[in-house]
Amino acid sequence: MKRQLLAEFIGTMLLLATVVGSGIMGETLAGGNSAIALLGNTIATGAILVVLILIFGPISGAHFNPAVSLVFFLKGELTRQEFPSYMAVQFFGAIAGVFLAHLMFDISVIQASTNARTGMGQWVSEAVATFGLLATILGCVKFRTDVVPYAVGLYITAGYWFTASTSFANPAVTFARSFTDTFSGIMREDVPLFIIAQLLGALIAFGVFKILLEEDGTDEAGAPMAEAPENIV
Repeated sequence: MKRQLLAEFIGTMLLLATVVGSGIMGETLAGGNSAIALLGNTIATGAILVVLILIFGPISGAHFNPAVSLVFFLKGELTRQEFPSYMAVQFFGAIAGVFLAHLMFDISVIQASTNARTGMGQWVSEAVATFGLLATILGCVKFRTDVVPYAVGLYITAGYWFTASTSFANPAVTFARSFTDTFSGIMREDVPLFIIAQLLGALIAFGVFKILLEEDGTDEAGAPMAEAPENIV
């Protein structure tokens, strides 16, 4: 369990360091062009997700996300003791990642975001973004466990651009990003409704894919199905 929690902490920390750090770098180099800044932020985030899941997937499942851990708890793949522990280290790791990004760019470590992100479009976007992320994970875990890292990275890369909110899709990420007044920040007042929308999207995905992927022990041809490897999200 200690190895799993350490993996979740380090992975979430590096994820947030990448999200915030690439946002700072993108905004600095883009010369006021928000599209270029977002593109830089997008590529770095999608790429690091692939790498982090490849590294930490075999150890902890590479959730890095309380919404993902919630769904795997509901599926019975995390215990009542494991779930709150996963969630705690994800939140602490996310905040540590924000502070690490600030240290790397030599700016004030502790900040409060002034970046407003609110409104129905933002909330619907977060529900859709989180639903899609869980759909990606659940579908690939069921049928193609080997492609989970790439599928998740690609989905988040797309989500940055097809959702109005730029696809946070993660309560720990959302909370931590309220501690940075940089390109990727979100005002603390806007955090609760983002998280509610994310959890709603995750629960809808759990319900929908419980129906779609209901297991009967056989594949479509009636042959027994091999079990997917454990500890990969």
